[in-house]
Amino acid sequence: MTAAGGDTQHGIRRRNLARVLRAVAGHGPLSRAAVAARIGLTRAGVAPLVDELLRAGLLVEAGRTATGGRGRPGSELAVSDRGPAGIGAEIGVDHLAVCAVDLRGRVRARVAADAANRHSAPGPVLRQLSALLAEVTAEIAAEGLRPAGLTVAVPGLVARGTTTVVHAPNLGWRAADLAPGLAGATAPGGGGPALPLTVENEANLGALAELRLGGGDGGSAPPPDFVHVSAEAGIGAAVVVDSQLLRGARGFAGELGHVPVYPDGVPCDCGGRGCLEQYAGEPAVLRAGGLTPGQAAAHPGPGARIGLLARRAADGDAAVVRALHEAGAALGVALAGAVNLLDPQAVVLGGALAGLAPWVLPSLEGELALRTAVAGDGLPPGAGRGGGPRVTVSRLGADGPLLGAAHAALQAVLDDPLHSRTPAHSPRN
Repeated sequence: MTAAGGDTQHGIRRRNLARVLRAVAGHGPLSRAAVAARIGLTRAGVAPLVDELLRAGLLVEAGRTATGGRGRPGSELAVSDRGPAGIGAEIGVDHLAVCAVDLRGRVRARVAADAANRHSAPGPVLRQLSALLAEVTAEIAAEGLRPAGLTVAVPGLVARGTTTVVHAPNLGWRAADLAPGLAGATAPGGGGPALPLTVENEANLGALAELRLGGGDGGSAPPPDFVHVSAEAGIGAAVVVDSQLLRGARGFAGELGHVPVYPDGVPCDCGGRGCLEQYAGEPAVLRAGGLTPGQAAAHPGPGARIGLLARRAADGDAAVVRALHEAGAALGVALAGAVNLLDPQAVVLGGALAGLAPWVLPSLEGELALRTAVAGDGLPPGAGRGGGPRVTVSRLGADGPLLGAAHAALQAVLDDPLHSRTPAHSPRN
């Protein structure tokens, strides 16, 4: 009984420490009284929790705040701009990127490099990524920050609870465990304990970024139920229900790019026919827009070819405008099935698709209106565009997966502020 009671008290204290840290990180600077009111504890109950977080260097005294009454002014609390940082990395078809965010959510370091990763073996890609990771960790160390964890975004299927990429068609990877190739990068100094490593599908991380950052800078926060669609060479989606990712039994939920939109259509690398990626993926749109492989290759790097398409469409290039219209229609066909099955409040276009929204959205919304079971307010299918899920464009754009990865790497700190200081050796779910 004593052990069980002790475990319970320890668990309550750990959860309350996390609640205090999250309150200040999300809404600070806050006075102790404001923290207590926000999390539903007394000020006396909050005081020792705050003291522990101050001693750990996770919170700092940010200055005095007026009481508005006769009492002495209180001290405002803020999260420290030193201490733990989340490291996010992204492996794209034609680029690599790494960034670090602190507890305030600020990007403190970021590097990116063009990289021809399509059909490259994992080893050379991970060595180049490790070099970028070393650059970022050295930069943040100079500012008093330490890596708390690493999350890597990949354009493929990741086995749930592992660091193994089961299949990434656009990279040509199968059954690739990233942990051995990143072992040196996740052990600072070459001999220290390994950082917690998470490998996650890039669309999932884009959706998590939308949840945590989508309402920033005056933007509109997403509803608790939405489908997030992102694209680079391929197309992925993430389903969010009650503000939680719907992962599926194996962690493979969201493979929108391989939903067949035209069952008798062109063959796909996955072995199917008529998959969405063959009509709305970047290579397909470039081809349909009349851009030759040479023209496309002249614009390497993340988002460069999407930028080329957007410029041509803005200039009135009829072939490109038509290609984007057809891509939007294919997206609408694929999304209609998800909308009918899941009934989300919104569909969010993220990743590279965000930059093409002016030309993709009209046909996408038209197909949704035609194909969803209820077009809105009891209207029959096809009665109008006014109903169904709201279609919005992410303000994060192509940065979503990388930012989502960095913020995901901070979760261990936010979930268990004091014990997260000891790096783990096993991947987190």
